[in-house]
Amino acid sequence: MNDVREEIDRLVGRVEQQRDELRLKMQLAKADARDEWNKLERQWEEVRPRVARAGAVVGGTAKDVGSALKLALEELGRGYDRLRKLF
Repeated sequence: MNDVREEIDRLVGRVEQQRDELRLKMQLAKADARDEWNKLERQWEEVRPRVARAGAVVGGTAKDVGSALKLALEELGRGYDRLRKLF
């Protein structure tokens, strides 16, 4: 009877530890997700006006602006992918 009780106590202790570790990881993931979201929002607010202005640019400059915007948008996409993986 004592052996069973000791085994149950060990299992309870292990499950509680796992639960506590996961709770902490979830809290950290929330904070990481919030930080990542805020970073991406700042980037998005910088990119949006550039996209609007790019439509008015002509000639060789348009190609340069388009390349820079493409890189910025790809970086944002990768950031959103990282954020999605946090969930």
